[in-house]
Amino acid sequence: MAHLTKPPVYNIEDSNIALLGSDLEKRIREEAGEGEPAWSEAGKVIGLEMWRIENFHVVPWPKERSGFFYDGDSYIVLHTYKKTPEAQSLSYDLHFWLGQNTTQDEAGTAAYKTVELDDFLHGKPVQFREVQGYESQRFLSYFPRFICLQGGVSSGFHHVSDPPPLNIRKLYRVTFLRHSSGRSSLVVREVPAVASSLVEGDTYVLDKGADILQFNCKGSAGQERFKATEFAQSLKSERKSQSEVTVYDEGLSGATRFLNEFGENVTLKKADDTVLGLAEVLPILFRISDATGVVTFKSVTPPTKASLSSQDAFLLDYSTGVSHPAIFIWIGKEASLNESRFALQYAQRYLYDKKINADQVRVAIPIVRMKEGEETSEFLQAI
Repeated sequence: MAHLTKPPVYNIEDSNIALLGSDLEKRIREEAGEGEPAWSEAGKVIGLEMWRIENFHVVPWPKERSGFFYDGDSYIVLHTYKKTPEAQSLSYDLHFWLGQNTTQDEAGTAAYKTVELDDFLHGKPVQFREVQGYESQRFLSYFPRFICLQGGVSSGFHHVSDPPPLNIRKLYRVTFLRHSSGRSSLVVREVPAVASSLVEGDTYVLDKGADILQFNCKGSAGQERFKATEFAQSLKSERKSQSEVTVYDEGLSGATRFLNEFGENVTLKKADDTVLGLAEVLPILFRISDATGVVTFKSVTPPTKASLSSQDAFLLDYSTGVSHPAIFIWIGKEASLNESRFALQYAQRYLYDKKINADQVRVAIPIVRMKEGEETSEFLQAI
């Protein structure tokens, strides 16, 4: 009997999603046929649209599942809006999101199809590459509840509407974010249900089916505790109240019962202070050129908006930004077609090369591509 080989998981540490001229690009083109039917109504009305990549195809994600992501998948998210109430035209933020266990095929298809949708919308969108665990504030702000779960289409997972079973064991880390826009998000990430997943300062929900246990670490914020309780209660409601919710606070009586679920003498891991230890420095600006057939990055000073030129494409390295690190690609109105179309791949190449030559380079941070005149507020603040 023949066995199907599962495509390899996409490694974010790789140099880039190398599509140009590759077998993967050819396969995507073959699957796409004459056009992508998913784009026929995309971007016509204000709001949020989501698609999941399934076997090289773009499949609409149910609206009732908006904000739910699976770590084995890749998604495309389109935010359509007006910059001002009086604006005559629509604006777009276009994201592709890569789960940590997505496959190379899915990641490559998401990147390729994002460019395709950008073309369909006449190049107006600002494009974002989002990687699980490093999502931009803008991306998270779309979802009142951002919930990242284990599983995915390549592992045989397909969405079902039945209530969650009672014979499960899942651990969730819960955080609460306030965004500069004034909106807020509940962020829930499923993590392995083992002792090493428990970190100081966080809030957790252990779903055992019939029993749902919430654990509040000493350093967790009041809003996180409140939102974690909301999430635990939502799990209970999905099972028509067949479960019981119990809340434990670190250091108080009974808290060891929660920790004992993960073994004897379990202690919380120290919070990772790697990011906190990075010194924030001025951003670095580069002019991008592929005139010689090989992409090059030439430093430009000073790193200000006045240094940008409509004839070229530029990369702004804001990877050392402590609050909202990112790599920004700015495309001048008269930049070459390749510089415009392959800007995200160029940025990934830049991060990869930087990773080889330096420590503490976060290659999974957001990459943001924008055209002249469509600059994001985050880019303008950084430059």
